[in-house]
Amino acid sequence: MDRRTMMAGAALSALAAPAVMVRTALAQSGTSMNINHAMPPETHRFKVGTFEVVVIKDGARQSGAPGETFGTDQKPETVSALLKQNFLPTDAFVNGFSPVLINTGSDVILFDTGMGEQGRANGMGRLSEGMMAAGYAPEDVSIVVLTHMHGDHIGGLMEKGKPAFANARYVTGQREYDFWVNPAREGTAAAGGQKGVLANVKPLAEKITFLGDAGGDVVSGIHGEAAFGHSPGHMIYRVESQGKQLILAADTANHFVLSLQRPDWEVKFDMDKAAAASTRKQVFDMVAADRVAFLGYHMPFPSVGYVEKLDTGYRFVPKSYQFDI
Repeated sequence: MDRRTMMAGAALSALAAPAVMVRTALAQSGTSMNINHAMPPETHRFKVGTFEVVVIKDGARQSGAPGETFGTDQKPETVSALLKQNFLPTDAFVNGFSPVLINTGSDVILFDTGMGEQGRANGMGRLSEGMMAAGYAPEDVSIVVLTHMHGDHIGGLMEKGKPAFANARYVTGQREYDFWVNPAREGTAAAGGQKGVLANVKPLAEKITFLGDAGGDVVSGIHGEAAFGHSPGHMIYRVESQGKQLILAADTANHFVLSLQRPDWEVKFDMDKAAAASTRKQVFDMVAADRVAFLGYHMPFPSVGYVEKLDTGYRFVPKSYQFDI
């Protein structure tokens, strides 16, 4: 055996040794090799002027036939044809949930709070875990903004019966809050949503700043605007720093193909379907004309992109390196 062969053999033995040692140790302890390699939640960081933006993936959920949620006023084959055209399956879709942190230098502002405790059994509710991975703790948050009060946006407000963001004040729309806490919701289709609001939002009311229908500032450089339809008081937020802009569109559009290419199509979870369609066209006409980026809570992670006007709606163009230059 020559020297080169001996060295190669020794190297292979050295590489194999740790694995042998691990197997031996596991065998001695009776532990299985079936290890679950849990990864931290996905996060994505970029700048809008001097503001740091961190998108956090609270989780994702697979659902059944897309046509049961999007294009509910269309024939199933019409919805399927558009999905096929865009290289998407026709029998299922995946919905992601993307809360956003914005560090302005003076405040750490969280927009929406994900599923919270109720989602963890199904792999969601990972906001606080993602924040920690990005270098933030829940107590760092100084303002929590609620775009609206559906369960996947307010579920993370409480943790074990206490406020999850101990040092925060809150901002949301007056119209949205008034709708959900109104006793008239009891016994209606909105009763389930109301229970979540009464449990998670109402206990925080003394710390909430309410925005009227005309909108208003959260802080300098972040302005709320009415975008009603998906919910009674749904709002979007315009972020601007050093001439750079980002629209936090929340649930104005919930699917990057079905809601954007066909904004007129009805969506199951839009509470006022005609108003939601009108709002979609108004908001995304503006986004397309101004060539400004938007962040949609349910867009493909990291949930940021642009839209190009099409005859029937808009084409989604994912963000790449625009904010890195």
